Amino acid sequence: MPRRIPRTALDRLRTPGRFPGFLKTASVCALIAALLTPLSPAVAADTGTAAVADHCGNQCSDILPPGQNGNATLAQILLNQAFGSMPAHASDQLGPYANLAIGHPALTNSTITNFFNDASFGVPADQVASTLKPAGRTDVTIVRDKRTGVPHITGTTRYGTEFGAGYAAAQDRLWLMDVFRHVGRGNLTPFAGGDPANQGLEQEFWRHAPYTEADLQAQIDNAVASNGERGQQALVDVEAYIDGINAYIDASDSGRYFPGEYVLTGHKDSITNAGTIEHFKPTDLVALASVIGALFGSGGGGEVNNAISLLAAQEKYGIAEGTEVWESFRMRNDPEAVVTVHDKSFPYAERPANPQGTALPDDGAVTAEPLVHDRTGSAATETAAATSASATKSAMSSARRGMSNALVVGGEHTASGHPIAVFGPQTGYFAPQLLLLQEIQGPGISARGASFAGLSMYVELGRGQDYSWSATTSGQDIIDTYAVELCQDDHHYLYRGTCTAMEKVERKNAWKPTTADDTPAGSYTMRVWRTKYGPVSHRATVDGKRVAYTTLRSSFLHEADSIIGFQMLNDPDFLNGPQRFQEAVRHINYTFNWFYVDSEHTAYYNSGDNPVRATGVDAEFPVWARPSYEWRNWDPAANTADYTPPSAHPNSVDQDYYISWNNKQAADYTTAPWGDGSVHRGNLLDDRVRELVQQGGVTRASLVQAMAEAGLADLRAEDVLPDLLKVVNSSPVTDTAAKAAVDKLSAWLTAGALRTETRAGSKTYAHADAIRILDAWWPLLVQAEFQPGLGSELFTAFTQNLPVDEAPSAAHGPTGAHAGSSFQYGWWSYVDKDLRAVLGEPVEAPLAREYCGDGSLSACRDSLIGTLKTAAAKTPAQVYPGDDGCSAGDQWCADSIVQRTLGGIKHARISWQNRPTYQQVVEFTSHR
Repeated sequence: MPRRIPRTALDRLRTPGRFPGFLKTASVCALIAALLTPLSPAVAADTGTAAVADHCGNQCSDILPPGQNGNATLAQILLNQAFGSMPAHASDQLGPYANLAIGHPALTNSTITNFFNDASFGVPADQVASTLKPAGRTDVTIVRDKRTGVPHITGTTRYGTEFGAGYAAAQDRLWLMDVFRHVGRGNLTPFAGGDPANQGLEQEFWRHAPYTEADLQAQIDNAVASNGERGQQALVDVEAYIDGINAYIDASDSGRYFPGEYVLTGHKDSITNAGTIEHFKPTDLVALASVIGALFGSGGGGEVNNAISLLAAQEKYGIAEGTEVWESFRMRNDPEAVVTVHDKSFPYAERPANPQGTALPDDGAVTAEPLVHDRTGSAATETAAATSASATKSAMSSARRGMSNALVVGGEHTASGHPIAVFGPQTGYFAPQLLLLQEIQGPGISARGASFAGLSMYVELGRGQDYSWSATTSGQDIIDTYAVELCQDDHHYLYRGTCTAMEKVERKNAWKPTTADDTPAGSYTMRVWRTKYGPVSHRATVDGKRVAYTTLRSSFLHEADSIIGFQMLNDPDFLNGPQRFQEAVRHINYTFNWFYVDSEHTAYYNSGDNPVRATGVDAEFPVWARPSYEWRNWDPAANTADYTPPSAHPNSVDQDYYISWNNKQAADYTTAPWGDGSVHRGNLLDDRVRELVQQGGVTRASLVQAMAEAGLADLRAEDVLPDLLKVVNSSPVTDTAAKAAVDKLSAWLTAGALRTETRAGSKTYAHADAIRILDAWWPLLVQAEFQPGLGSELFTAFTQNLPVDEAPSAAHGPTGAHAGSSFQYGWWSYVDKDLRAVLGEPVEAPLAREYCGDGSLSACRDSLIGTLKTAAAKTPAQVYPGDDGCSAGDQWCADSIVQRTLGGIKHARISWQNRPTYQQVVEFTSHR
């Protein structure tokens, strides 16, 4: 084992996430001095990059916090932990990104660059920070600019171009790439230690993609074989990209400027340089892609939870009425839901008139399939398992839930006559960031933008010479749950009439303590049983028969297929307009909403392999694993089937405007998540953009302002508080405490219902009392409104389908605390529809009954006033109880965004904003 830094020198390095805790400064200065080896390869100034056709006219901008540089040497990590110093370009984008929250009201087109960076192609000669010919190659040059440190990769050969992309990626994200190739294989703990966060990461993702090495290689072979020349080119590109990564590993090893985390986790010796950093190989990229696919591109699932809540509703009300109640809360196709595509219907996964093959479990019969077995040492207790799950949720579910938004306006409504877009993905806040920025120029490639670290052989979200594109997570249902009938024992099942053995896939992980992780030595085995119908997720009985519930995902074993679509998006010879854009993203099987803009056109397309289900199958619930209920023409060996044609996917060209914030795509298109009803955070965008379009003369600045204001709005206050106040004010409020609370809430609503600081850096909200009151009131009023009518069991079951609240400070919500993304999942629509019904206002697709006050306006008002008084009496410390980084009662801190550490560098908190992580502002002035 390579020699590790002595504990007396490091004294328990502690930061959230990868390295929990703090570093004391005593006794490290001499060590730091000894470690000050060259921090980067020698570079020379250049005269800038060659001009490439750029039709943006200096009107393309972007930003990605906290900074481009995601690698730090050991010395830099120790200096950061001891004194707060930052490596160059590690945190320089955090300030401009954060400042938009307070600076957007005065924004003009000329001041956009105060908050975003110029995203034009190339680097002017006076802005060149460094120039590098990686590994001495003459066919590629990496130029980095002074302002951001973004690599601009220019190659004269295709191989050299991709080699440079791999080299630059490793320069910026080598440690992160290494972490996630291990996460994708389910063996992070042997690599980085047994900290509960590490255990949680590998458990979370490996259960969804329990691949063997043969599975990973088969994905590569299939993607190449099924895509002709483009498949062959993709393989060559991947190999060149990996060669570049490995060249950097070798160079950084010999020069001793590799990431310091390798020392802290025992892989390298800081004194002798003993130890190795393992080279990358093509299957590593598939392992990385499986993580990204699980995070962002795999909508659906949850059928077992749906079944449990349906059974609870039927138990409460009887089968007919219980089903009606369940459907009203599910809101599969709510006519009041905000949609991305206007006035067009795209039926998908609709409720069948006569469901067939549904396999609902017997009451109380469901148990989750255990993943972890044979615990030893620090993994031996159930407490460790619970801690792991909690750590994973807080660290990574912010990325999986609540991703991305888009605002696109057609040229007929803009001041210039050219379309404008403000869009980007919300990939969570991490240090290093999951995404990296780059520009790639070479034969067949011309693009700038963001890519996931380790998958950056192409730009995945960004701009080409005369067009730009972006994506949001769509969430349509490509996952189904099958009930396989067991035979012989718990690990055999009936497959098309034959008793068939399940495949056992195991990952045995053991770890020793490292200097970055005090977790004692331990081990466990992760075990997944795979069937033809996918991995086993639960056990149950159905009508007394023993079954295993399995999860079948259309992208399972096919994460690598999407590389072809990204290749097309980067190809200037292929992509010449909206139709070619839609053709490109059709090759991406992740469930995304894709948006496009050039100087003349806008476009939209919803991607994903949507399986064609058997007639009568209800995708909301488990179905029997029998040929009659399988996907049409499903081939279990290859996991392929018939998929809905491109015309059946929501799509559009040149609509007046588009918005997306993970909302419903179009009428009759059923998305998997619950909550696509009358109130959705997509309304915050739609209301503002529609108003801009009606006024006309939209500019880049005004569209950014609309995005920024929506990103500061409290959805509950803007769209539901008016209903609440209508009920409360239906009679004069005479109670002094209630009246004071109503006055504060009303004043905040009149002021715009935003969660904003009183001034930049004040760390105090304007209307702080009103915000506190609503944060305290919402969960109380929801429970008081619905639990009496639903009953405790059904109310609890519904909260398992859809959490009650997702406020910025809510550590209990899907995203955890300090995650930024908020207000995607909550009972906003239920409260809105119910209160409007009680008020006697028209409601399309109402809930099956009235719940607040059992339909009595007077009783409803009494309930709301009672809970309001209780909420108003809560102290700040009760509403915001504090955590490791925030004192109890610190409202601003409770909301604040934290860059969750996946390496050794820590960053400052920033004020809450609900906006994309990577974001573009684009307006092209001409076209090829």
